[in-house]
Formats: sequence, C-alpha cells, structure tokens
Amino acid sequence: MEVAEDENMSKSAIDDQAIVVVDNDNDAKFLMEAAEMQMEAISLGKLAQQKGTSSHVKDLGKMMESDHSKSMTELEVLAQSNSIAIPTSATENSQDAYEKLEDETGNEFGKKYSKMMVEHHEDAIGLYEKAASDSENPEIRTWASEQLPGLRTHLEEAKACKEECDKMK
Repeated sequence: MEVAEDENMSKSAIDDQAIVVVDNDNDAKFLMEAAEMQMEAISLGKLAQQKGTSSHVKDLGKMMESDHSKSMTELEVLAQSNSIAIPTSATENSQDAYEKLEDETGNEFGKKYSKMMVEHHEDAIGLYEKAASDSENPEIRTWASEQLPGLRTHLEEAKACKEECDKMK
C-alpha cells in the first residue's frame, strides 16, 4: 500500500496529467483500498476452499475467489487508465487477516471466515457507495456503482454461510 501511495505522489513531479491524481486523492485512495479488499477476498477465498470442512464454506470461498478476481482485473485496468498506482501484493492488513484464519480448523474456521466476510463486505459496500456518489471521476463512479450489486450478493451469501456455521457444533 505504501509503495502505491509513494508512486501516486511521485507522479505529480513527473507530468502535469498526474497532478490530477494528487489533487483528487480520494479517487486514488479508493482504488488502493478497493485493490487491497479484492486481493484479501481472493486469498481468503482460496484458503476457505482449502480449509473449509463444509460445502457452504468452500462454495463461499470459491465465489469470493472467482468474483473478486474478475473485479481485480477490471480495477487494474481502471487504475492504469487513470494513472493511479494500486497495491500489487498482499498488504499488512490482508496478511494479518490471513494469519488469523490460517491456524483455525473445522467449523471454527468456517465461523471465523464467514464472520470476516460479513464484516469485510459491509465495509466494502460503504466504501463503494461513497465512491459511487462522491468520486469526481465518472469512470470510477460508474465502476463503483456497478460493483455494488455483487458486493451486496456476497454479503447475503456470507451471512447465510455464517448462519449455517453457527448452527453447527
């Protein structure tokens, strides 16, 4: 994340077009946070497919990996077209989330994973709603708006998975 922030700041010294990035820091910040969320959902989704012991946990993980991989590809194109650097590897926060789950097993893994997905998607929806209404860049506004239905579906799926996990001993 720090590397992306530094790249975005250093671009202002390189060319006049990149000054827009620094002036409109909220768009750069949104794309960087969105990238972090996408990568985290992908890595945790892979982990859920490996460590999940129930089909609903594995299925949730597969959906997260698949859908967020597609969104990440779109996000990379959007960031590049707007000369905004985004993180390209797991951030410290993402690594911490992964490590919290990595040692869990059985239904405890499922409970913690699904709870984390509920919380993360609630946060993501708030972030994307703000970008969809507040971004000065019409491309970013549109992309954020287009992502919201999928994020809301993920939230509902994560809640359903959490309910199933909470029923189990």
